[in-house]
Amino acid sequence: MAQNESPKPDQSTSTLDEIRATRLQKVQQLTEAGLNPFAYRWEKTHSAAELQDKYQDLAAGAEVDDEVAIAGRILARRVFGKLAFFNIQDESGTIQLYLDKKVIRDSMADNPDAFNQVKQLTDVGDFIGVRGTLKRTDKGELSVKVQEYALLTKSLLPLPDKWHGLTDVSKRYRQRYVDLIVNPAVRDTFRKRALITSGIRRFFEDRGFLEIETPVLQSEAGGAEARPFTTHHNALDMPLYLRIATELHLKRLVVGGFEKVFEIGRIFRNEGVSTRHNPEFTSIEVYEAYADYHDFMTMTEQLIAQVAESVLGTTQITYQGQAVDLTPPWRRATMHELVKEKTGLDFEQVDDLATAKDKVKALGMTDLDGCDSLGRLLNTVFEETVEADLIQPTYVIDHPLEISPLSKPHRSKPGVVERFELFIVGRETANGFSELTDPIDQRIRFEAQAARKAAGDLEATGVDEDFLNALEHGMPPTCGLGIGIDRLVMLLTDSPSIRDVIAFPLLKPDRAADSESESTAEA
Repeated sequence: MAQNESPKPDQSTSTLDEIRATRLQKVQQLTEAGLNPFAYRWEKTHSAAELQDKYQDLAAGAEVDDEVAIAGRILARRVFGKLAFFNIQDESGTIQLYLDKKVIRDSMADNPDAFNQVKQLTDVGDFIGVRGTLKRTDKGELSVKVQEYALLTKSLLPLPDKWHGLTDVSKRYRQRYVDLIVNPAVRDTFRKRALITSGIRRFFEDRGFLEIETPVLQSEAGGAEARPFTTHHNALDMPLYLRIATELHLKRLVVGGFEKVFEIGRIFRNEGVSTRHNPEFTSIEVYEAYADYHDFMTMTEQLIAQVAESVLGTTQITYQGQAVDLTPPWRRATMHELVKEKTGLDFEQVDDLATAKDKVKALGMTDLDGCDSLGRLLNTVFEETVEADLIQPTYVIDHPLEISPLSKPHRSKPGVVERFELFIVGRETANGFSELTDPIDQRIRFEAQAARKAAGDLEATGVDEDFLNALEHGMPPTCGLGIGIDRLVMLLTDSPSIRDVIAFPLLKPDRAADSESESTAEA
């Protein structure tokens, strides 16, 4: 009868401390036998996936003499008297090991106890390296017929119960390393994330853009409306902020003569967390001299469609059960038009704020705090009534000036700016605008922001005098774009939460805190 080591009975009858103590005893036994339970290296010739592909036509019961060397983590063990079958996993996939006592004894003659050691001293979770030939068992399982092996790393803690997996969502995020071991779909998500990021970088480099890094520590937080993290530099004895955007430094580079620049980097915002928000996230910001927001809308849809085609092989995707067509061109509509379509309110025909508020309240919206202008009221109505229904890719263009402190005024429409936000599945995915290049106008807007900050607005920023100084040296007509890479990865991997696409999301130390933070209202 097979001795089938599954974590299930092990974990149900023993505490983790007891399991760890037993495995430590095995470490000692290995050491006393002259074996190193924590090896230095192993020379591999193939991955599991390469072997599965190369020998896919090998018939059941057939063997080949090709010698191979692979390594991986033991996921399952079935031990008989003179035979043992292990399943191992490397980054590419899984493959079976066929361990025959006679073959191992003959090939590892210098260690006559080798077969008993692999039977008795290995556990699910250990790393093992093997050399051998290929055979397909009578049951059709491609296997490496092991001639010799080496235990590469002894695991001291067990993997989760293979029958139930790692289903505790909180634990999956906290112990991402275990999540990656037992959930192949999670590894696939992060593999796709890497491909998406490299695809974005390649898209811009192929078009002559240069990636230049900008400071994370800044003396004045700017480039967005967000509450920053604060810190202190001891040697300089000065307060600093973690950047909330890369915008203002990248635009300084445009002033300095770089016409096409971008940066993919981490951004830090001291805000609440939700399925769409994490305090630390990755964005790309892109700036091109002599371009405007029409140019960048075209470029953005080309970028996302190309990345989807490259990584997924299609621009027809499904997100949480909703079909989405990423094939360009995408719809472009003004914020005024979309609000009018949804509510019947035409803000372009209203001049009086009080009258407009009465009309909005008639729609059932009563919380209008902070709506101190028609532009802010329009944006609030848009967020409450329109945003969630923008499933197919839609550019919302021509935003109110009041909510766009870095955008150039519209060339023909008063009160709005040349700005677009891209919405897909009801979420903002990209933000871009024709950049404000007038230093006088920029100072006025910065001072308005500073007044809001002084009045207690934690997301308002101050006046960045050095950036204004840069603008006064002259910046050419420029367009800018920002894309939240985490949200784009969520879309392209059908992931419901931003935590599913961030390898190590920020978490509070207890599960109760997680439940609370997940329910935090999305900013």
